[in-house]
Amino acid sequence: MMDKKFIIYQLLPRIFGNTNGNCLPDGTLHTNGTGKFSSINESVFDHLHTLGVTHIWYTGVIEHATKESFEEYGIRRDNPSVIKGRAGSPYAIKDYYDVNPYLADSVENRMAEFEDLVQRTHTAGFKVVLDFVPNHLAREYNSDSIPYWAKDFGIGDNENIFSPDNNYYYLPGEMFSIGTYHERPAKATGNDCFTANPSVNDWYETVKLNYGVDYMNGRKGHFFPIPKTWYMMNDILCFWASKGVDAFRCDMAELVPVEFWEWCIKEVKNKYPKVQFIAEVYNPAEYSSYMYRGGFDYLYDKVGLYDTLKFISQGHRSASEITGCWQRINDIQNNMLNFLENHDEQRVASDFNLGNAFKGIPSLAVSLMLNKAPFMIYFGQEVGESGMQEEGFSGRDGRTSIFDWCSAPSVARMLKGKSYESEKELLEYYQKLFTFAMGNNAVTSGETFDLQYANYHNDLFDTDRCFVFARKYSHDNSAENFHRGGNELLTENTDKKDKLVIVAADFSQSYNSAKVNLPDDMFRFWNIPYGQLNPFEQVEMKFDKYGVAIAEFTL
Repeated sequence: MMDKKFIIYQLLPRIFGNTNGNCLPDGTLHTNGTGKFSSINESVFDHLHTLGVTHIWYTGVIEHATKESFEEYGIRRDNPSVIKGRAGSPYAIKDYYDVNPYLADSVENRMAEFEDLVQRTHTAGFKVVLDFVPNHLAREYNSDSIPYWAKDFGIGDNENIFSPDNNYYYLPGEMFSIGTYHERPAKATGNDCFTANPSVNDWYETVKLNYGVDYMNGRKGHFFPIPKTWYMMNDILCFWASKGVDAFRCDMAELVPVEFWEWCIKEVKNKYPKVQFIAEVYNPAEYSSYMYRGGFDYLYDKVGLYDTLKFISQGHRSASEITGCWQRINDIQNNMLNFLENHDEQRVASDFNLGNAFKGIPSLAVSLMLNKAPFMIYFGQEVGESGMQEEGFSGRDGRTSIFDWCSAPSVARMLKGKSYESEKELLEYYQKLFTFAMGNNAVTSGETFDLQYANYHNDLFDTDRCFVFARKYSHDNSAENFHRGGNELLTENTDKKDKLVIVAADFSQSYNSAKVNLPDDMFRFWNIPYGQLNPFEQVEMKFDKYGVAIAEFTL
């Protein structure tokens, strides 16, 4: 595990690098274009450095099913009836051993171009995160790049019975039909749908993989001997780790038995000890199991901090509920991946969320600085991308479509140096806040003390709309500090003094200042000497126009 906070930047090369600002709804690859591996250049790396990014999550790299044809390159064409959108879902994997041909300048050299991207990313000082999709794959999975030593999925399966040595779950005697696609016997769908007639809301474009769990007979696990799928997935992970991938974001990890992760993560780390694993897990009851037993390094914090901050920002909950978010997961709070956006969630600036990116800044400050947990930025978030385009399959839903050939207009403008003034303003604030956070050891490595409880009866601090906490680190070597007078970055020699940082967020963005009580508990917890600060004193916090106040003290 990493000792200090890190920042992940999630981007889909297909969309991020597409500078076409006038994409047609439901347009083709030819009409709308696509970003490439080569689109991720030095200019992009420079931009990410200004945000303190340490890891780049390249989403949609491994080859998935698409309506576009690459038959001339020896790649089998996919049936369009089992593809969502024209581009297809990045999570309907068609070949675990290949990359998407449309991302390459030269399709024949696509893997070499990906390997070059990994090398460029490392040279620029970033680590590479890649999706691993273990639970399901495309209906028409077919690997044309499979290594000589590997076997493809489904070969040797007994289609008439459940067997832990099957790769798929079969529904004997039943047919799955949609459009021109027919499948007999039908296979179970990716979202644990064991019927031959999945709905349009099911993941009908995918097939669920068999890890030895008999779902039709009480979910009984058959893990000894080790199921065939386990070995195959371990091989796939090692294949990508050998190419320099530093971390895997494991899609819908909780739909795969924890027993697999317990075995597989150890196997991979025996060969590649520095590789990290991030789990997409939404059930808090399973957090400890997937962390301690499964061996994951980090888990998504979606149903806790993300949901809470979203509802607070929308005015539906009290800011004091943030305290419960970290208290409920106290032992693993630093291992939760915090975020305000990702490909599954509605953009902060969308009409379905806050309608304005600046309204999300108080949530940004809390999510980024509450603890040592890593933080993730979704591409375009820093310039207020709204996701309100009519892109095709997804419709206008406040998300940037992962299923269509499209662009993110604000990102396209940024890459062309034509950002709107409001986009420039937001980006400047992001850069300033992330520079402070990632340059201050109290934030990256310090302990957290929640001050909310000490201010419940404070008439000068609104605990329903404001949240306050402190961070402290001993012998802080940070050089860059967030100066309250005008919110300007200063260079200052701290001379290895202990430093205390107090952060307050005003979700109403209506207060100019507030006075915060400092409890004696904090002084005793951190052994802070009396003098500059004393227990039961009030510290004045001056909010900037975006609702953030930061006070820094050298002890």
